[in-house]
Amino acid sequence: MTEENLTAEAFEAHRAHLRAVAYRMLGSLSEAEDAVQEAWIKVSRADTAGVENPAGWLTTVVSRVCLDLLRSRKARREDALDAQGTEVRLRPSVDPEAEAQLADSVGLAMLVVLDALSPVERLAFVLHDMFAVPFAEIAPIVERSPETTQRLASRARRRVHGKSSVDGDRLRRFQAVDAFLQASRDGEFGMLLSLLDPNVTMRLDDAARLLSARSALTGATAVAEAFNGQAALARPVLIDGEPGIVFAPRGKVIMLFTVRFEGDRIAEIHAVADASALSAIELTVA
Repeated sequence: MTEENLTAEAFEAHRAHLRAVAYRMLGSLSEAEDAVQEAWIKVSRADTAGVENPAGWLTTVVSRVCLDLLRSRKARREDALDAQGTEVRLRPSVDPEAEAQLADSVGLAMLVVLDALSPVERLAFVLHDMFAVPFAEIAPIVERSPETTQRLASRARRRVHGKSSVDGDRLRRFQAVDAFLQASRDGEFGMLLSLLDPNVTMRLDDAARLLSARSALTGATAVAEAFNGQAALARPVLIDGEPGIVFAPRGKVIMLFTVRFEGDRIAEIHAVADASALSAIELTVA
């Protein structure tokens, strides 16, 4: 077996792990897939004869790629904010259902608070706290000493905990969407009603109306009846940093629901199924 085959087999054996690392660093499946692919290009061109720990080495490669992407993203955001105020455009996501599953595995709230960290803080925190990578191995990636890297992770940890407490309103909205979906799956009609504003509305774009054979709905009873027992294939997601719902049977997105709140109750649901509209949405932190 050639060295090239050994490298390819090792990379494929660790691909799922590398994608998980990249997703937690970037918060976007499309960017995580790009990072893993770029890491493979680098790996395929590298001399791997002296690599004794393929998993650790590959994690380092994909981490360096992610750090570059995070720094580039930060620069783009600053440019966008200078030019457009607070409006930031989102890049399309490659697989909303897969992204929803990854978001479930990480935790929606964690994705929100990780986005508040600087690139080096996020990398140090993710690698050490989520993947138990020693600081001595993280330090060369962020170009710091192990002691400084440890301080970066500690500072990130404090910021994560602080952000979690400050952002309580958003976390409650996540919990409300999750509770709404659970009640829908379990057919708990009374719970659905309690989570909906009495004057809640559900709007559907033309494509969603064709797929669901429904028109707009008004009132908690009508919306609860529409969802009661119908969310087995739905998952909570992040849409522009806010909670939303994706309905994706058999791996294909059917409808994306954005949710607006009045207090702690769901006040509006907007169902989107138009392909062009879906392609302009990314199900991650904005």
